[in-house]
Amino acid sequence: MPKMVFIETDGTRREVDAPLGLSILEVARRHDIDLEGACEGSLACSTCHVVVAPEWYDRLPDAQEDEEDMLDLAFGLTKTSRLGCQIRITPELDGLTVKLPGAK
Repeated sequence: MPKMVFIETDGTRREVDAPLGLSILEVARRHDIDLEGACEGSLACSTCHVVVAPEWYDRLPDAQEDEEDMLDLAFGLTKTSRLGCQIRITPELDGLTVKLPGAK
């Protein structure tokens, strides 16, 4: 099973199982990682904002315009920011690393 790494706001690294087809938001919820997702993944907020590790960013599908519009509202926006509800785990993303906003 693919894995992914979350870097929590206190800097803690958590490697977790990331089943194929689930979104980063769904993976976070399965493992009790504090990623809000207030709109339940309907692309109506930016509370599942994550910062993708630079070495992984170019491996992701491009953000669609709706996602980019929501990202404009995100706290701590960076060049590698994405919404966790919009990225689905594929075999190519085994090992994906993301930081929660505010992480060190």
